[in-house]
Amino acid sequence: MHSLPLGRVFTLLEPGPVVLVTTTNGGRDNVMTISWTMVLDFAARFALTTGPWNHSFAALRETGECVLAIPTVDLIDTVVGVGTCSGVDTDKFARFGLTRVPAAQVRAPLLAECLANIECRVVDFVPQHSIVVLEGVAAWYDPERKEKKTLHAVGDGTFVVDGRRIDRRKMMAGKLPDGL
Repeated sequence: MHSLPLGRVFTLLEPGPVVLVTTTNGGRDNVMTISWTMVLDFAARFALTTGPWNHSFAALRETGECVLAIPTVDLIDTVVGVGTCSGVDTDKFARFGLTRVPAAQVRAPLLAECLANIECRVVDFVPQHSIVVLEGVAAWYDPERKEKKTLHAVGDGTFVVDGRRIDRRKMMAGKLPDGL
């Protein structure tokens, strides 16, 4: 074992997958890349980390809604590009060729290029930790999409890509909530 600086331990526990978050505010859509997300329980409740330094944060506060769009590995350059420019002066949909799809429950658009989209409403802000708590109100999945591997940010400019799936459902029977 070698010593690891405490300022780097987050690279060991970085959550995932990376998501693209769409918002709309004042008739203008935006999309941001977020790598700090987490599932809060077995229901459709999530948290992400963002704050006033991020252009989309104002839209989250104003409208109380967004879409979590889940990109796959083939979109890595788009994901990084979206995350390295600002919606203040960039139409990211045009710049990165992203296709808006109307959502059913929120005003923010779905992203056609993504494997899945989860329409969400904001249910809480935790300012002390820059956390936004979201509740899913509708979800969409594209089973026809060939690429299904998602991206996980390590936090240092590198990413881990999901690999093969290992099935242990029989071994865990009776140990998971209904429906899983």
